[in-house]
Amino acid sequence: MEKSADKTIITVVGKDTVGIIAKVCTYLAENGINVLDISQTIVQDFFNMMMIVDMNGAQKPFGECSKDLEQLGEEIGVSIKCQREEIFRKMHRI
Repeated sequence: MEKSADKTIITVVGKDTVGIIAKVCTYLAENGINVLDISQTIVQDFFNMMMIVDMNGAQKPFGECSKDLEQLGEEIGVSIKCQREEIFRKMHRI
């Protein structure tokens, strides 16, 4: 029986610079995390990206990946936050 997707929402916000998407996606690929959907915009030099990823094949637990991505964000000058889909949905109900 195939395991259902373990979806996580990743948001990336900060000053636009070259390579943000590449660095985030490289981390995800190297850690077995599949990108299901991605949306990004740049508004007045500010970068905003939202990704839905499947953590089902992740080589590390959610908490460790979340910390790694937060640290990566600090290194490249953006804020990266991860939330499990079910938590994200509950927090954003109208």
